[in-house]
Amino acid sequence: MDIQHLVDRLEDLIDEGRHIPLSRYTLIDEERALELIDQMRISIPEEIEKARRVLQQRDRVMAQANEEAERLVNLAKEQGDALISREAIAQAAQSRAANIIEQARREAEAIQADADRYVMEVLSKLESELIRTLTVVRNGINVVNQQGAVAEMPQEQPAASAPPAQLQAKVVAEVSVPADQSGD
Repeated sequence: MDIQHLVDRLEDLIDEGRHIPLSRYTLIDEERALELIDQMRISIPEEIEKARRVLQQRDRVMAQANEEAERLVNLAKEQGDALISREAIAQAAQSRAANIIEQARREAEAIQADADRYVMEVLSKLESELIRTLTVVRNGINVVNQQGAVAEMPQEQPAASAPPAQLQAKVVAEVSVPADQSGD
């Protein structure tokens, strides 16, 4: 039986009892009162057991709630750490990519500078060759002009009367020697 119900019955028993005039005393049925007290003694351990079970259940629910809260906190920490780790990895990858791009830019500049030096070297050699060739051509023109002037002048033996093989050798020799080396 419920202890509350037994307390209500005991209260009813007292209310039904006879009041002694001019006092605070009430006469009640002793047998019924003792029977209710016995039922209370039996019910009280049951009520205490129910309360103990309720407390145990409450403790179990609280423990489960605490475990769940701890699990959620740990999960949130792990996810936070994973996000931080991913962020660190992304930053490291961006830094590495920037370094690779910078290194590629420097290598491209070095290759461009090497190519420019090579082109300048080749063009300088070509220019030297062209200047040398131009000098040979100018010397040839000068030789031809000088021979033309010599032919117009009266000489003991005109240049035209020289044998063609000798004249050709003389022109080749004079043309192939640059003007600054011929002493002109």
